[in-house]
Order: sequence, then C-alpha cells, then structure tokens
Amino acid sequence: MSSSATGIPDDINPGTMNDKEEIDLATGKHLKWVAKLGSHAYGTPTIEGGRVFVGTNNEVPRNPNATGDRGILMAFDEATGKYLWQLAVPKLGAGKVSDWEYLGICSSAQIEGKYAYVVTNRGEILCLDVYGMEDGNDGPFQDEAKYITGGLDGMANAKPVEIGPGDADIIWGFDMRGELGVFPHNVTSSSVVIAGDKVFASTSNGVDWSHLNLPAPQAPCIIALNKETGALVGEEASGIGKNIMHCNWSSPGYAELSGVKTVLFGAGDSFTYGFGLETTKDAEGFDVLKELWKVDCCPKEYRFDDKGEPIKYATYPGPSEIIASPVAYNNKVYVAIGQDPEHGEGVGCLTCIDPSKGKGQDAIVWQFKGIGRTISTPSIVDGLIYISDYSGKVFCIDAETGKEYWFHDTLSHIWGSTMVVDGKVLIGNEDGELIILAAGKEKKEISTVEFPAPIFSTPIVANGTLYIMTETHLYAFQK
Repeated sequence: MSSSATGIPDDINPGTMNDKEEIDLATGKHLKWVAKLGSHAYGTPTIEGGRVFVGTNNEVPRNPNATGDRGILMAFDEATGKYLWQLAVPKLGAGKVSDWEYLGICSSAQIEGKYAYVVTNRGEILCLDVYGMEDGNDGPFQDEAKYITGGLDGMANAKPVEIGPGDADIIWGFDMRGELGVFPHNVTSSSVVIAGDKVFASTSNGVDWSHLNLPAPQAPCIIALNKETGALVGEEASGIGKNIMHCNWSSPGYAELSGVKTVLFGAGDSFTYGFGLETTKDAEGFDVLKELWKVDCCPKEYRFDDKGEPIKYATYPGPSEIIASPVAYNNKVYVAIGQDPEHGEGVGCLTCIDPSKGKGQDAIVWQFKGIGRTISTPSIVDGLIYISDYSGKVFCIDAETGKEYWFHDTLSHIWGSTMVVDGKVLIGNEDGELIILAAGKEKKEISTVEFPAPIFSTPIVANGTLYIMTETHLYAFQK
C-alpha cells in the first residue's frame, strides 16, 4: 500500500499502558488517540467519511446483548477515536474447522458512499449503513435483532435482542455457505472489491479438518454480487475448487490492464486469474465470470523434486497457494505465494505478469525466488516493489526486472504489508515492532518503534494521520 501524504511522523511513541490495558496519552509522542479493541485483530483499518472501521473479536464486549465469542466490526470517530457502533456476528458451531475461536472478523471493510461492505466470520457478505442505527433502520433488512443471535442462516429460530444506536444497520446480506455450499477452512478471511455495479469476493472455500478432503470442490471460489441488492450475479467456473491446496483467503483486486477491465484473484490453487468485469452465460444458463487469463505462480520445482515425485504440501520446500492480494502497476500484475502462517516458513516466489503477452505461463515476465512464503501484499512506488515475507524480511525489488536492491531482516514474523509514505517504508511484525526504513534503492534504517502487542495489520495513512493497529489497540498518530 502507499500514500502521497507528507509530514507523517516517524518519531512516534505509543505511550505507557497500565495493567488495565489503558494508554496514558500524555506519555506518547504525536499520539492523537487510542481505541481499545478485542484480544485479537488481524484486518486493516478502513478510514472514510470521518469514521474508522476495524475488525476484531468480542473479548472486550461493548454491548450487553452480545456477549461471548463473536466476530466484531467496530466503528470509531476519526477525529476523536470515540466508539460509535458495532456489528456483532455469532460464531459458527463448527469451531476451528470453519470459524476458529477468538479470531473475530479478519476482513477489512470496503466503503462506498453511505455503505460499508464486509465479509463476516460466518461466511457472509454484508452491506452496512456506515452510520449504524444512529439514523434509523434503513434498507430492506429489518431483522438485526435476530441476526445478533442467529446470523443470516439462523434467524428463523433466533431469539431477538434489544437493538439501539450502538448497533449495526444491515442493508442486505448474502450467506455464501447456504447459497453456494462453500466450506470455509478455519475462518472466512478476505475483503471485497467494488468494480462498477458489482461486489467481488472470495468465498474462502477450502479443505476440511483432515486437510485431505475437499467438501465442496464444485463450489465457486470467487463470486460477484449486485452492490445495491446483494443478489448473486456471477461466479467463477474455472474449476478452482477441485485443486485447492488449503483455502482461498486472498482478497480480489480490480484494475484496467492495457485498457481491459480486469478483476484479479490470487486463488487457492496457486494460480492468479484475470476475470472480465462482465459475466457470460455457461451451457446451463448460469452467469459466470469470464476467464481472461490465468498464470500458475508456484514454480514447478516447488511441486516436484528432482525425481519427479510430488513434494508434500506444508513442508519447507513444498508448493504454496496465494493469500496475498495481486497488485497492478504499469499494466503488469505482481503477486506472491504463501501459506497459512501455522504451516511455518518455506520457499516463496514473487511473480510479475504481463497479460498482454499471453493467457498462461507465457505471460510471466520474471519471477523472484529469493523471497520466502508470504501473506503480504506488495507496495509499488516509483518503479520499486517493497514486500515482506513471513520470515520477517523486507525486500526492495525492481518492478521491471525483478532485481533485488536490498533486504532488511526484522527478526520476527510478518503478517501485514508494507506502507510506503513520505519517502519511508513502514512495516509491523509479530514482536510488536514498527520498522521504518527509507524508500529507495539504498537500504537505510530510520527507526524501530516498540508497541506492547503484536502487529498483524498494515500501517494505514489517511488525512494526515498514521494508524497502527496492534492485536489489542488502534493507535492514531499525527504531528
């Protein structure tokens, strides 16, 4: 990610935390406000329209009618950090296999106008009113009181609870499990992208508890909904579900590549797909996404050893799918492979794709194999790629040639992505360190700022403010 903002402070201090996990603002530096979250937070904050939206869990309940383990989307006031409202999502009964305990909502909200689009831990896509219930219960969906206890698929038998201005206002909802038969693995974890009148989303379709079986190989792994109504208007028919390695957790993207409107998707079969914005009819009359091209981003030597034998998945030298999001730059697409962090470190690869050169492997411009497995999305500024891997290294790579200029080892696992702003590269790690490096072809360390909890999120800059989300708190810094 990148921002054109200037004057962003790099000499920040997150302040002192007491035994109640409260931050004394007076002990910080450039510290505007701090908001307490749950006990886990993995997504990235979204700032739009004077509000900040963050996914977390319910270990610090804000609503007495929504207690226990839940997925939570919180909304805060951008200027003050004041808590405004929350979406409380009940957990699935499947537990770790489809809705891992205490992970909360891992998706980031996508905002357009008055509406926020978010993927919940239950495998739902919801359209919310950014003002919550503050301006009344808008839209066709009127069962928020039952949703809090039952989710979309359990409202028929759900006991309603009292709803107030601190609750979410749902405009419409789409249940991917019920409507499509998908099987999310561990957690539904990706964010939507809006292109034209459609919302595109990964379904998180994956393997079962055994990691050997695919419960829903025929179910789509990326779909399109009408952004106004939530109606299904398209789904992939590329057969991704038959070749899933683990799950589909990558968030789709959108770009015009050499004038072609393209939805980009890094899939659970290790291929990056380019789909057309408009759908087409298949032989059975279903609306399907038109596949423009696909490229396998996992090198063959990661799939097979010297004797031609398959290399086992989830081993260090083995194959990986795509969890990071594809990024478009100068009519090319950049994407890196990786795995669930629970699988540990392993070999990785960053691929540069030029769809104008071909529809398959002939579209590959270069591959950089010096990187390890990663779930981090690359940032590209002034022809330079800044990307981190799970092992903790941050790389600077030439976007045209794939040449490595430098790397910096943070000595701790990295889950989030780089933010390039004001001539600096910012990245957080599992040790709770915010590492600040100079952008450019020459490596230069600027500073390391220590936070009291791990940073799994990507640093965000909006309206002159730097947002750092740790596992438990959201910090806003401003000069």
